[in-house]
Amino acid sequence: MRTLLRGGRVIDPATGFDGIADVLVTDGVITAVGAGGPGGAGDTEIDVSGLVVGPGFIDLHSHVHTIAGQRLQAMDGVTTALDLEAGLMPVERAYAEAAAAGRPLHYGFSASWGSARAKVLAGIEPDANIGSGLAVLGNTAWQRSSSPGELAAWLSLVDGELAAGALGIGVLLGYAPATDPGEFLAVARLAKEAGVPTYTHVRELVEVDPATPADGSGEIAIVAAETGAAMHHCHVNSTSGRHVDRVLAELEAGRSAGSRVTVEAYPYGAGSTAIGAAFLSPERLKMKGLSPSSVVMLETGERFSDEARLLQVRAEDPGAPCILEFLDEKDPLDRALLHQALAFPDAIVASDAMPVFWKDGVSESAEWPLPPGGTTHPRTAGTYAKTLRLMVRESGAWTWLEAFRRCSYLPARVLDEVAPAARAKGRLDVGADADIVVLDPAAITDAATYFDSTRPSVGVRHLFVAGVPVVSDGHLRTDAFPGRPLRGEPR
Repeated sequence: MRTLLRGGRVIDPATGFDGIADVLVTDGVITAVGAGGPGGAGDTEIDVSGLVVGPGFIDLHSHVHTIAGQRLQAMDGVTTALDLEAGLMPVERAYAEAAAAGRPLHYGFSASWGSARAKVLAGIEPDANIGSGLAVLGNTAWQRSSSPGELAAWLSLVDGELAAGALGIGVLLGYAPATDPGEFLAVARLAKEAGVPTYTHVRELVEVDPATPADGSGEIAIVAAETGAAMHHCHVNSTSGRHVDRVLAELEAGRSAGSRVTVEAYPYGAGSTAIGAAFLSPERLKMKGLSPSSVVMLETGERFSDEARLLQVRAEDPGAPCILEFLDEKDPLDRALLHQALAFPDAIVASDAMPVFWKDGVSESAEWPLPPGGTTHPRTAGTYAKTLRLMVRESGAWTWLEAFRRCSYLPARVLDEVAPAARAKGRLDVGADADIVVLDPAAITDAATYFDSTRPSVGVRHLFVAGVPVVSDGHLRTDAFPGRPLRGEPR
């Protein structure tokens, strides 16, 4: 089957091309790019004049493992949604269950450092489920340092997951912030030996906790330099907060000295996690200059009025999702910090998308539009459209070419070594995978808010995943499940 996209403004961040052209797609691959109907007409011809045509967005940091959540991401321009910060274990089960259910978008998973440690240190059997994973975050049994035997045991589990096709190692270091720094060094050495990246939620900064075993952002740069491993710093905006100046300067110094550290950010002043996370304890919030009122329960909207209530919910339901407000998006100075993280040279856009939850713990729905009552973080539905609105449409900080470089090309390059199939993604030249977003440059914007979090973004006119239309004329196609697994190279 052939599809011809005619007359759009074509952006290819791989070659630097930005101009009016036609794009021919044949059996899931881009077979021609040029003017005047390259390669002849397609079986289907779509007039995209006045629209921007580029490679679909590759989200390195999505905890969305459902059709419902992936549909929201599709409407935001995403064609590949990967859970790399946390990962899932066992990874074979994660891939098998996604394939059996069907996915609108491409998908993939890292080896879960947290699950491997929880299995060895706390006897918690992983089940490749995000709900179970959130509950484990509040269990302190796995958050201690390991004995030499325990370290060897869980490193072996991680290595086995890499052999099974995991896309690197996801390290939730911020959820076990007191662990021996030597363990993180051992993980990086394993990653270097295996030829895979790590994806790290770093531990606390020294400004927040002077007693931390290592400064979070400094540690990742040092370990990358010492081992030569490729190390990805997750959501630098949320882990840096108001210390982003120092963090970015330190990361840039490390990169200039040869450290292979990549950075991601998202355009929101609030994060989302499980209420039992270590950094949401009352004492940790105080260290950050925050209070219980900075925390809001996702499903009920409850904002904590005091420490006693926060401690009660953390004890009763540690896996319950919540929102943590770390910057005030209404404050010009805080907005500038978010802009600074996104504008950092080569910073990658990644969503940290969360599942959609309905009452009684339901996290899946085959309905579209999504049924009422669903809640999530607005970044699930709006990260990419909001970033384009802020960085291209409103501030002019990025050109469209730069925007696609940050949202499509650079994230694909993080995966090149671990997954050779990624080399055909994040680009819009002949031979590339036909993962394509077509958007209205004047209309693209986010619609989701903290109070109405499942509203799809506006402005994505067409979305193709492996050449199959998932969004057509701005409407999601509920019969489209073309997502394929992206896996690490077997070894």
